[in-house]
Amino acid sequence: MFFIWCLSRGSRRGQYGADVEGAAMGLLNLTRRARLAQIFAAAIAAIAMMAARPAAAQTSIKFSLDGRLEGLAATFFLPQDRGYFRNEGLSVVVDEASTALEPITRVASGAYEMGLADINTLIKYRDQHPSPAVRAVFMVYNKPPFAIVARRSRGITEPKQLENRKLGAPPAGIAFGEWPLFAKLNNIDVSKVTIETIGIPVRAPMLAAGQIDAALGYSFRLYVDLKDRGVPVDDIVLMPMANYGLKLYGNAIIINPKFAAEKPEAVRAFLHAFLKGLKDIVRRPAEAVESVVRRDDTVKKEVELERLRMAIRDNIVTPEVRANGFGAVDFTRLGESIDQIGLIYTFKAKPKPEDIFDESFLPPADERRVH
Repeated sequence: MFFIWCLSRGSRRGQYGADVEGAAMGLLNLTRRARLAQIFAAAIAAIAMMAARPAAAQTSIKFSLDGRLEGLAATFFLPQDRGYFRNEGLSVVVDEASTALEPITRVASGAYEMGLADINTLIKYRDQHPSPAVRAVFMVYNKPPFAIVARRSRGITEPKQLENRKLGAPPAGIAFGEWPLFAKLNNIDVSKVTIETIGIPVRAPMLAAGQIDAALGYSFRLYVDLKDRGVPVDDIVLMPMANYGLKLYGNAIIINPKFAAEKPEAVRAFLHAFLKGLKDIVRRPAEAVESVVRRDDTVKKEVELERLRMAIRDNIVTPEVRANGFGAVDFTRLGESIDQIGLIYTFKAKPKPEDIFDESFLPPADERRVH
């Protein structure tokens, strides 16, 4: 009423004008304060609702490597470090293994959901332990890294010359398991080859010192270790078994069947994140190897970088991968590799390729292309 009265006395503005303007501004400020209070209250309510809402649940995955920490482990640590797994709703823990068989037994037991393992070892393990039906879901080493590394100065440049020589081999090594097949395919009389059982830590030192004439191992491990020991490159003879008749594949990502059945989308999400990281690694290996170096300050960056680059060139990005994309297998070739294993191993029930490799979890073909 005071406001209306003041307006009606417009001729006396000089006396009451200030009162009118003050009253108007007061009402305006009250309105603004009321609106601000409403907005503030709404914001507080929204924040409270968000705080009360549970965080999106992440699926936990324990992943087993196939051995010690080295450059190739970057294929799993880099997507972890860059948040690729986390962005897929996954909480991934990556652990080293002490033997090549360990990732398979870990995944088979259910202690680990996924792992990296030699598919040929898996084939033989599945023959002995058909249940649970552990399968491979993504081929990482399209060309197996099994190799014999020899010294030219010891008179060895080809497989047949291993006869009457001393060959060093870790007893639990995967390459040693493929030695009989390599010998058979290359007409090597194994009775004429002296096998000296040695540990992995002394394999390169003994070969460098001339205590053995050749050694069995993964190419990117043994070759790079020998070079790091100071052996001249022109004295190192690398014989990848795949170049001498073996049609076998190498290491693949394997999956626990119960986990795959219960959480198939988590498996697909893992492979999607892994593939994204793998492409990063192929493009920029020098950056990727930092994921390994920061986890173990005893490794040499330049050594692990060379190891990683060698594996990318020789085992991961092969002509078959360039044609068919990352992760897949040629089921005809996989069938032939199972037949080759049968040349030196007696199956209880020889598996079909589809029993060993499940392609249903692979990312789309367009996504797996090599650019």
